[in-house]
Amino acid sequence: MKASAGFSPVPGEEPGCHLSKKAKVCLGILLCVLVAGTIVAVVVGVLKWPRTPPHREWNGTGTTPHFSEIVLGRCYTYTQVLRPELRHKDCGQIGKAFMNAFLSKDPCNSSEQDYQLLLKLTNQTTPCHTNVFWSKSNQLAHQYTRVRQDMFTLEDTLMGYIADGLDWCGDAGSSEMNYQSCPHRRKDCINNPTSVFWDTVSKRFAENACGVVQVVLNGSISNTFDENSTFGRVEIHNLHPGKVSRLQAWVMHDIGGVHSHSCSSPIINDLKFILSKRNISFTCQDDYRPIKFLQCVKNPDHSSCSSII
Repeated sequence: MKASAGFSPVPGEEPGCHLSKKAKVCLGILLCVLVAGTIVAVVVGVLKWPRTPPHREWNGTGTTPHFSEIVLGRCYTYTQVLRPELRHKDCGQIGKAFMNAFLSKDPCNSSEQDYQLLLKLTNQTTPCHTNVFWSKSNQLAHQYTRVRQDMFTLEDTLMGYIADGLDWCGDAGSSEMNYQSCPHRRKDCINNPTSVFWDTVSKRFAENACGVVQVVLNGSISNTFDENSTFGRVEIHNLHPGKVSRLQAWVMHDIGGVHSHSCSSPIINDLKFILSKRNISFTCQDDYRPIKFLQCVKNPDHSSCSSII
């Protein structure tokens, strides 16, 4: 019989291919080298992979957490519940346009142009005689428009409602939002995404106003009319004399507070003078009764409210 070319099986074992001890050692070393090489390649790849640079540090508040979700949710609430006549607005596109206005851009080099698509998508016409401006009287002005829902502050429009109270910014070298900090208007730069946004939408709000418009001013502080406020710096200079016939100011005073200024104060005359140069007439009333009533609802026992309630 011809001798077999294979190994003779060991009694009790299945026939097969058996390696010598030396071959097993070599194979083990080879496997270790391959595993080590793979690990090194992965580590090197991770280290060489382009990483998002750290965000710059600023002096202002960082982007509001869940910013994109809040924007989308507020858009749907406004268009589907509060103002269903705007249900045709595309909230998905509005949210996308908002993000694209500031992401991957220098947060100290924002411009009106960045927000033009967003303004187009959120365009909204308010009826004449319904625009209510405010300065240093945020809470009181909005208490009034919550009761008079036919009147509109900027924050009662779609774009103002979406952005009210939010902060946002990005970085030129990153596609992500900066949640740690954003530029402060005075301490870092004026042309930051949030400041430019509010100047831009405030300008549009004033440009679209028509008929008789109102402004709620705080007569209990020293700068009742502040030429550096959004109202004094942007809005009154963008009212169209051909569309706006009169601005009426309501100078309100805190219940039980000081009366720093009234309609007869020189600081109110400064406002009147600016408007007269723009051919817009001006009237003024201290403690406009409907708003005074809202103040007295919270302070019904105060002596100044005895003739109101």
